[in-house]
Amino acid sequence: MGRFCYRGRMDGTGEGVPAIGAAARLRAVAPWRVEARAMLGLAWPIALTNLSQIALLLTDTLLLGRLGTEALAAATLGVNLYWALLAPLFGLAQAAAPMLAQARGAGRRTDAPRRGWIREMRRSARQALWAVALLTLPVWAVLWHAEALLLALGQEPGLARLAGDYILALMWGLPLFGTFVVLRGFLAAMERPEAALWVSLAGLAVNALLGWLLILGGWGAPRLGLVGAGLASTLANLFMLAALLLAIRRDRQLRRFRLLGHLWRPDWLRFREVFRIGLPIAGQMWLEIGLFATAALVMGWLGAVAVAAHAIAVQMATTTFMVPMGIGQAATARVGLAAGAGDAAGAERAGRVAIVIGAGFMAAMAGLLVLGAEALPWLFLNAMDPGAPAVAAAGAMLLVIAGLFQLADGVQVVAAGALRGLKDTRVPMLLAAAGYWGLGLPLGLVLGFPLGLGATGIWIGLAAGLALVAGLLLLRWRRLAGASLRSARVETPGA
Repeated sequence: MGRFCYRGRMDGTGEGVPAIGAAARLRAVAPWRVEARAMLGLAWPIALTNLSQIALLLTDTLLLGRLGTEALAAATLGVNLYWALLAPLFGLAQAAAPMLAQARGAGRRTDAPRRGWIREMRRSARQALWAVALLTLPVWAVLWHAEALLLALGQEPGLARLAGDYILALMWGLPLFGTFVVLRGFLAAMERPEAALWVSLAGLAVNALLGWLLILGGWGAPRLGLVGAGLASTLANLFMLAALLLAIRRDRQLRRFRLLGHLWRPDWLRFREVFRIGLPIAGQMWLEIGLFATAALVMGWLGAVAVAAHAIAVQMATTTFMVPMGIGQAATARVGLAAGAGDAAGAERAGRVAIVIGAGFMAAMAGLLVLGAEALPWLFLNAMDPGAPAVAAAGAMLLVIAGLFQLADGVQVVAAGALRGLKDTRVPMLLAAAGYWGLGLPLGLVLGFPLGLGATGIWIGLAAGLALVAGLLLLRWRRLAGASLRSARVETPGA
């Protein structure tokens, strides 16, 4: 059957009209089905890995909630400061993902040197590890003075002291986590993310056990409270890195890359590329993490109840966010593989499929948070704590707002991931700055204080900022992907 077949009109005239034949329709739909299956197959292990990693901190939060509102509030301040300072290192570690994906994609070209892509991937991973090591020391230097920094930011002395102790125990896991992220990018580029998933799930179990022992003093262990939570997370990160290295070493296909081989050898051009790609990623992450960290600090001005309610809402929103974040990381790999291979249509298709999947998931999560707003806060609270009802009521209101911005949050992170697959990171960072800090935070402060809406007003501002960033990043993706596709069609007439 040809591209078109003819069918008679329903009015009985018998005049033929063109219609796309069934075979042609199947040929048109098939690439999208293939891409959707490939995207889901890559995304779900990455998303579950993200969930398991955020569950490390969630486990600590649940255990610390049993110690009371003050411990939970101090942990919230500590975690927000920690993640704000982790962003530069995390961003550079994530720069490895598009570099590795495009290197592997280039290896698929018919004119690619035999096995040259293996060397290219090894060098990219090595320089990303160099970048992680370089940034660890200054971040450590700042975290060492966390208590003084929190006091300078206007936090209560008791909360600042507890949060500082927590960070001093947590900070040693920072380079371990950064190295783990680089290795995850390698596995995503190889479309073999399952090892990171199983290792992360095992690490979650290790962290839960260590947290129960060191936070609450289970089995006669010393009851260390917040310090125990930090130690448990650090030891869990050490376990996960060692286990992932072992898994790669034992896999015949993966160990041939010798990722840690000749680790001391510099590659300055590639090292600069890590910073060129990674610093804007770090900047965009810092803008978002810093936005919520600043919101947590502002909540501190409203008291411990507001901080604890904010912690609950952020924890729930962060948990749902891990899934589209995983889809975005899969989009980075799939778009990068296609871009490296010179397949503009494949790159555009991969990004579009990822955005649709991410938006669909977050639409479902929006309904969950709104409908469960009153019940969910009690997962984090001790019913015997006299302050729990006030925290639950405030948390329920914030969860409704969090539910309303779920769709925008999902679209922005997946679109950012697709753009990273094209190594486009600087403009997305600037768009994030405009949305988060140009609109979100100022609007939240105005609504929260002069207009008297408190924590609710601050969260409305956050939602507005996320919505703006989502729209801008979506337009950016459509522009770049469309331009690449048009260019490819010009270069290949008749395509």
